[in-house]
Amino acid sequence: MGRWLASTLLLGAALLLGLLVQGPALIAADVALATPVLLRADAAPPALIAFMQGISWFGGGIPRWTLALFLVALLWRKAGRRPALLLACTAVAANLASSVLKNIFDRPRPSLIPHLDQVSSWSYPSGHATSVTAIALLLALLAPRPWRRVAAWCAAAAILSTALSRVMLGVHWPSDVLGGTMLGAAFAFAAAGTDRRVRR
Repeated sequence: MGRWLASTLLLGAALLLGLLVQGPALIAADVALATPVLLRADAAPPALIAFMQGISWFGGGIPRWTLALFLVALLWRKAGRRPALLLACTAVAANLASSVLKNIFDRPRPSLIPHLDQVSSWSYPSGHATSVTAIALLLALLAPRPWRRVAAWCAAAAILSTALSRVMLGVHWPSDVLGGTMLGAAFAFAAAGTDRRVRR
């Protein structure tokens, strides 16, 4: 019940934040939080820009799904079919939910600096943050017990670095990645709750 409650609260918070992102107070807060970390092409070290672009690259498109399939196969081998299928379904569902909510909230992308990554959709919630959180957090929750601590640290690093890269590259507001992280976590906790209920 605890994981289902966490999922419900996180989903509600992500939807509520989506209703508030166009407000002047939140926009001002986003600008204040994003400005100090933005990477400007004419001032930031090229190696740092490339590093953040690499992190972002792993969180989207073909690299994301390739990594997800690898993790599904690994989980299938180490924990069984049910957790692996849950991870696969959660990855797809979280990505679809993010795409639908982008079109509902239709928030424009930031224009504080020229974008350092290609974008073609609305801004809220961050699809990268949603998918990476859903996959990484659920993997940590479903991993066999001896691997759980390592998986949790890896999940935290993946979630935080992906969120930070999207803001630093100028393609998302901080509230976008916060909303995406909450949305992805909602799907992860729901799937983990389902796994626990089935096992019982």
